[in-house]
Amino acid sequence: MNEELDRIAHLIGQGRPDLAATEAAAARLRFPQAAEPARLHGIALLQLGGLDNAIAALETASALDPQSIETLCNLASALLARSDFRAALLVMQSAQLLAPDHPAVLNGLGNARRANGDAAGAKDAYLAATRAAPNHLGAWLNLAAVELALGNSADCERIARMILRQMPHAQASLLLAQALVTLERLAEAAEVCIAGSRAAPDDANLAYQLGQIADEQKNPALAAEAHARALTLNPHLSGALAQLVFIKRQLCEWTALDAWSDRLRAAVNAGASDVAPFGFLAEPATAAEQLQCATHFANRLGRAGDPLRGRDSLAGARRSIAAPLRIGFASNGFGNHPTGLLTVAFFEALRQHEVEFHLFASAPADGSPIQQRLRKAASEWHDIASLPPRTMAERIAAADIEILVDLRVWGGGNISEALALRPAPVQVNWLAYPGTSGAAWIDYMIADRHVLPARLHTAVSEQVALLPRCFQPSDPGRAVGNPPPRGECGLPDTGTVYACFNNSYKLDPRSVQRMLRILAAVPGSVLWLLSGPGTSDANLRAVASAAGIDPQRLVFMPKQPHLDYLARYRHADLFLDTAIYNAHTTASDAIWAGCPVLTTPGQTFAARVAGSLNHHLGLAELNVDDDERFVEAAIRIGTVRSVRDALHARLAQLRGSSDLFDMDGFALDFIALLGRMANRYRNGHPPASLLPDRA
Repeated sequence: MNEELDRIAHLIGQGRPDLAATEAAAARLRFPQAAEPARLHGIALLQLGGLDNAIAALETASALDPQSIETLCNLASALLARSDFRAALLVMQSAQLLAPDHPAVLNGLGNARRANGDAAGAKDAYLAATRAAPNHLGAWLNLAAVELALGNSADCERIARMILRQMPHAQASLLLAQALVTLERLAEAAEVCIAGSRAAPDDANLAYQLGQIADEQKNPALAAEAHARALTLNPHLSGALAQLVFIKRQLCEWTALDAWSDRLRAAVNAGASDVAPFGFLAEPATAAEQLQCATHFANRLGRAGDPLRGRDSLAGARRSIAAPLRIGFASNGFGNHPTGLLTVAFFEALRQHEVEFHLFASAPADGSPIQQRLRKAASEWHDIASLPPRTMAERIAAADIEILVDLRVWGGGNISEALALRPAPVQVNWLAYPGTSGAAWIDYMIADRHVLPARLHTAVSEQVALLPRCFQPSDPGRAVGNPPPRGECGLPDTGTVYACFNNSYKLDPRSVQRMLRILAAVPGSVLWLLSGPGTSDANLRAVASAAGIDPQRLVFMPKQPHLDYLARYRHADLFLDTAIYNAHTTASDAIWAGCPVLTTPGQTFAARVAGSLNHHLGLAELNVDDDERFVEAAIRIGTVRSVRDALHARLAQLRGSSDLFDMDGFALDFIALLGRMANRYRNGHPPASLLPDRA
């Protein structure tokens, strides 16, 4: 039997679990009371992905030989693969009773503890394993990973460098790069990925990590190259595919873009869980597909075996019915950022109504005037930047918040991992991420009837909570000054100026083609765009030229300080919105500065924000049904001076009389809506849809 078992083990080691499983099954029939054939059969089945059968075989092997440490370790690994975290921990605790100092047992115990959310216990076990076997590479790698997850990036760096001094190792290089990213040493992290790829040229994860770093460094060309290489090495790496498609949209590189987009949507429909939901909003996807993407992504985060996936709720005791509201708002945008610009006047109004609210800032302080206003408005300001998720969640929980409003969700700021730990009993998605979270830990989504009509409610994972006004606040205190002369802005002295200051990833081919049709029909007109990254401006000019439009009629504005940017709207006659992913903060800016916004409300939240602003402003006629009407309306406004002047005059009048910029009224409606959420929770009722009493 020994020769037969050796052959099976050899097949497993050679990467032929199919043959090993067949021979192991035959050996089990011949030797039904022998544990080793059952153990090897379980390992082969595990490698083939048959988790249930693998676990059954390993449980049989363990019953035949209860003292086998190897079998217990194998069984725990299979249980972890099936997400039976508690069962895996019990198995490893049994193994520890048999062999308390065995390095494989200690390493497996660390894995089980980590999967159960006990990061500190996992670290202790990995440390013990390295003491028991100083050359146990797996234990050192696991120790480095858990140090990184705990926020101990310097310790992760130290361990990874120690390993790399002894040998090239792809996983050690990846951990080192990730540690350096968290330490904000991006250039070093990129070099580590490049060096690691030289030593392990077939490792897709290093190429993917380099792409992520290059994106952080605002180097889209390198990011695209790295993600394309990662995809070549692993065509199933959907995260790299998503990033590559998003970069192509940023650069306005549209060659074969439809095929890339179709491939990405197919991956989401097939269950891909590493597609970032924010970038997916720019795809021509349905609301149901956006829900799929967000749900897969959220479930993956929730299943992660890091300490962030702890199952316990950190939320405090339930408040009494009569207790005042205690609200928290979390964002990485509480500064000179679109989120800060939109919310500052709303928060100041909340303060006037003596509502206790806490701001949790997950980005480093920028010291901007907007941030100073936010700090002054808040009942309490909490700096949670650079904290690991567990610590971030504990800080929020310590503030005893009843309702926590996440202003970013999948829009950045690393707050979602903390919210997965339930630091507040009621958690809400609002404002900056224009879509559903797909996350079980988010109870409500705040919207309005126009941006989220009833037909879209089935594509939302949260309970829908609707404001009776536009869901988006703004700052009516912004000053709109006088711009530089047209010539200094790159504009001709005469002619209609169509503007679209959306980010370049929103400039989808459909939207740009209808803009070019408008230019073709309005002599002397220009299209004023925000200058984008890399070669995006040149690519757009090439598209214009191919359509028979003088590329110089596309004028690009470099990014400006906010007040300078607002003033430039005085030169714009009409804002031409993008179709798939609307102008959001930018639309609010344009309207406030006196530039009307023409839009085609679509079938997703992200495609309906500008339409909601127009609807609540009282200019619903600027919400047109399709591209033909869009082009017709833009041509008429651009060519008939009296129509354009009347539209601008009406916008100026409505800006002061509608409720769109009434932040005191907005604050009262917002307080009332959150009060309804709190009352349901305090009365022991689950979250439910909350519709407004008035339209």
